[in-house]
Amino acid sequence: MDAFGARLAWLGRAEPDGRVTVLETYGQGIEVPLRLTFRWDDTPEAQGAVGTAIRTGFPVVIADLAGDPRAAPWREAALAEGFRCMVVLPLISRDRPFGVLVLFSDQLDAFPGEQVDFLKSYANQVAAALENTRLFAETQRRLSRTQALRNIDIAITSSLDLRMTLNILLEQVTTQLDVDAADVLLLNARTQMLEYAAGRGFRTSAIRETRRRLGEGNAGRVALERRTLHISSLPEAGPAFGRTSLLVKENFIAYYGVPLIAKGQVTGVLEIFHRAPLDPDPEWLAFLEALAGQAAIAIDSVTLFDDLQRSNTELSLAYETTLEGWSAALDLRDKETEGHTQRVTELTLKLARAMGFSEDELVQVRRGALLHDIGKMGIPDPILLKPGQLTDEEWEIMRKHPGYAYALLHPIAYLRPALDIPYCHHEKWDGAGYPRGLKGEQIPLAARLFAVVDVWDALRSDRPYRPGWPEAKVREHIRALSGTHFDPQVVEAFLNS
Repeated sequence: MDAFGARLAWLGRAEPDGRVTVLETYGQGIEVPLRLTFRWDDTPEAQGAVGTAIRTGFPVVIADLAGDPRAAPWREAALAEGFRCMVVLPLISRDRPFGVLVLFSDQLDAFPGEQVDFLKSYANQVAAALENTRLFAETQRRLSRTQALRNIDIAITSSLDLRMTLNILLEQVTTQLDVDAADVLLLNARTQMLEYAAGRGFRTSAIRETRRRLGEGNAGRVALERRTLHISSLPEAGPAFGRTSLLVKENFIAYYGVPLIAKGQVTGVLEIFHRAPLDPDPEWLAFLEALAGQAAIAIDSVTLFDDLQRSNTELSLAYETTLEGWSAALDLRDKETEGHTQRVTELTLKLARAMGFSEDELVQVRRGALLHDIGKMGIPDPILLKPGQLTDEEWEIMRKHPGYAYALLHPIAYLRPALDIPYCHHEKWDGAGYPRGLKGEQIPLAARLFAVVDVWDALRSDRPYRPGWPEAKVREHIRALSGTHFDPQVVEAFLNS
């Protein structure tokens, strides 16, 4: 600046609200510009040299500070520092002034026309450098915000842990928007209450106590009216904000509340808190809305998954209850075998576990065991309930019940994997069984297990025509049938279990 004959210089940026922000000063120990407020809009305070240069885009030269009214509001302070003249050079980018370079000199009329032309060229270089810096910073900021949205999107798609996703979201909110604290309140659909779900940047735990009905307090208004709410001064908001303890303990000044809306439904509120005034630009507000949209998507995704999981659980329970009902109905029809189904189901599952069946396979084993005699629904009562021996003709009819089971269960997709036991548990290891005469490992393993358990329970149980056999006798009988009626390996596993 000495080369230009100036002892003080400062750079100022024109703000959208009409103020001029001092960005940088040159002049050790001199604080004249920093003690003053400059404007460039249409207010009376903006009629001075700085405001005129920004509005017109032309340099303003004041050869004698003492006699030029445009030197206000700093005339007295500048004269006290020994300054006698000044020049204000607009900084122009894309034909629009965005700031000023101001120089002060100790000499009267220190900035003649030829020097002003030179200073204009210098100001243009300064403007280009500042604009490049601004564009670079803006690009970096946009890239950072784009990456923030990407990070949130990854969290949404890779995890169903809502609390973890919201914590990632709030980290990006506070970092990218440069605010002190943020939280998410979720709407409880049953109680219609907004309840604290996650927060970041709070000094105390007071925010965790937040519970607001729709329409109650500022957060309740945001959710009910579905619109963003800005409070520039929370201390002046009075009872409307409602959370007095939060204000007292946190010293917040500015507040933003944004509704979280997914598929037309309000799912909660994103709240922003700052311990100083906030004067955001449109880009900041747009990014806030984008973050709120991401939060709403995260909440909706987890809610949909939870609802689907709950529905699947309820449906699965309904299926299992139905199967147990069918099994109970069969036991009621044949009093001789009452309780038989539950006993053989438990024993078969125990044996299947011992032989290494997976959990998915055990589900099908259980269903098949419960329904092992479902085909007997097609057997006439005179045959099914006959107390004595069946004739050959009656046995022909009785042997059809596995085929009836297949015809009944095969059309039901979710029961098709459980057909092995109902359809094949009367097959024999040596091929002498029915209905298809399967032999050896042609018989499904689940059916081979069940065949042993079924005979065990039948012989151990009392019948009207005979008492149940002692355990030792039954064990001897089953071992005697190993290799003919039963799979030898299954017999060994059963007897050793």
